Amino acid sequence: MSFEEQQDFARQVADLNKYGQALNRCETVEEVVSLTLEAMSLLFQFSYSTFIEVRDGELEVVHSTNPRLTQGGKPGPVARRALETGETVVTTGTEAGLDADSDVTATLAVPAQVGGEVTAILVTRSTSFDTFGDEYSRPLEILASHAATAISNIRSRERLERARQDLETRKEMIEMYDRLLRHDLGNDLQIIAGFADAVASEVEGQTAEYVGKIQRAAESSADLIERVGNLVSTLEEQDEPEPRELRPILDETVTEVEANFPELTVDFDPATAEYRVYSGDLLDSVFTNLISNAAVHNDGAVHVDISVRETGDDAVVVVFADDGTGVPPEVRSEIFEMGAKGPDSSGTGFGLGFVRALTESYGGGVTVGESEAGGAEFRVTLPRA
Repeated sequence: MSFEEQQDFARQVADLNKYGQALNRCETVEEVVSLTLEAMSLLFQFSYSTFIEVRDGELEVVHSTNPRLTQGGKPGPVARRALETGETVVTTGTEAGLDADSDVTATLAVPAQVGGEVTAILVTRSTSFDTFGDEYSRPLEILASHAATAISNIRSRERLERARQDLETRKEMIEMYDRLLRHDLGNDLQIIAGFADAVASEVEGQTAEYVGKIQRAAESSADLIERVGNLVSTLEEQDEPEPRELRPILDETVTEVEANFPELTVDFDPATAEYRVYSGDLLDSVFTNLISNAAVHNDGAVHVDISVRETGDDAVVVVFADDGTGVPPEVRSEIFEMGAKGPDSSGTGFGLGFVRALTESYGGGVTVGESEAGGAEFRVTLPRA
């Protein structure tokens, strides 16, 4: 008999919807697990119920009413099969139990998925049923879907909160360095520049040339301090990430950068960027920096290919791949540090540091590698809204 043909089909659907709404209001994974096991017990009256979470491809028992399973332990092979196939698995007879002494006669394992990725597995075991039919697997699949969505939302909120905390810590450190630069170093530079100006009128020849170098170095350092101060002010003004449409931001950025750099061509299909992501007002600056870098740091014509890809159910990756000279492997690990730059770069080295600071403040990140064309490939990861 199918699930829909059950006499109490309408009641079960209503109960499942109520549990779904309650699961979406949960603040922690522990609450989701507790409520899901309660639903399995009340709605289906199964003998043993187990909630298994999937983290980085590994299975871990979060909670179980089966005395043979403990929290933090590894589940039986039926859960692994459900993870690998992404489909509901039913086992019967001797294969249904955890060991040869088990009195279990049938086992049902349902993978809980969001966006095609398994985030949890619900397992139930019976000591009286010969097998589990559609009337049991279908409602458990619905419940599993509700649980998976709830967990995905909680994990996304946790990542955003960690990003906010990391951002606050970094802001405090940057503010401290900013105060040191502007006050202590700034005062010293004023003294250096003042004495250099005074000496300049009293000397000539090679000594005057040396004084000129001192003056230029002081001016350059003062300009750098001002740039760092402007960067700090920009980061301080950033609000918490909000859901934003990715397509228009990318589309407008590409149009603007192509207009400013005639030697740059960009291949981008806006239809592939139909996502909502968590970000701030300066996400366009992140994209502008990465696209324009291809033109600024390469001689002659250069082409950039932009693509957007899903990564699991909770993030997207925006890829900027060019056919330029690329980023040397020896500097890739440090290129996003504030002030770091390549050996042939004429910039300040703060552009990519700015990119990393912003993307991480949104709960994402940025990496660099080599493109298929042999140039640079920057990957910006953003949490989906």
